[in-house]
Amino acid sequence: MSLALYGHPFSSYTQKALVALYENDIPFEFRCISPDEPQHSADWLQRWPLRKFPVLVDGERSIVESSIIIEYLQIAYPGPVQLLPTDPMAALQVRCLDRFFDLHVMDAMQIAVEAALKRLPIRNEEGLAIATERLERAYAWLEGHLAGKTWADGDAFTMADCAAAPSLFYADWTYRIPERCPRLRAYRARLLDRPSFARAVDEARPFRSYFPLGAPDRD
Repeated sequence: MSLALYGHPFSSYTQKALVALYENDIPFEFRCISPDEPQHSADWLQRWPLRKFPVLVDGERSIVESSIIIEYLQIAYPGPVQLLPTDPMAALQVRCLDRFFDLHVMDAMQIAVEAALKRLPIRNEEGLAIATERLERAYAWLEGHLAGKTWADGDAFTMADCAAAPSLFYADWTYRIPERCPRLRAYRARLLDRPSFARAVDEARPFRSYFPLGAPDRD
């Protein structure tokens, strides 16, 4: 098999790529980055010294960054679920939403995580306060944006939803989506029910103790 994905099941950006692979039932080998798989780690670092995952390998080609991986899969391994519209303007909107979830939801949540892991020179409570304030703004915008929509961009499941699923999953663990955002809460529930993401969540279940803020007893 030429197609392989380096990553970790509990990684949000790995999950984002996994959802795209599962949506179109694309065969691939998963190569977990962990101390138990030193060869995978060595191969991964040789291919991408920046120490970020996921990395998709297709023969001699290495593709990095989850959004680019999803676009590559659509070009090289097209399936029944079109994760990026063919119309350029529609595709631009999906890319914009994809960036919103990565930059304004996932990255906001990550501040609290990085503080808890002592990777930022701030106290845990300061990191959580910054994350909460930024997530408040993101949640409020999404609540309005989702009016009349089933998925992030409307009726079709797209790359934006691949990004939204892990972003909102972990963000809600960090700062729970308030009841005043019923559309957003319902959207997160739909993402959890989507078979592709439900599979990724189940595969990551054994690693929940890794969440530095404490994983809630739900989802």
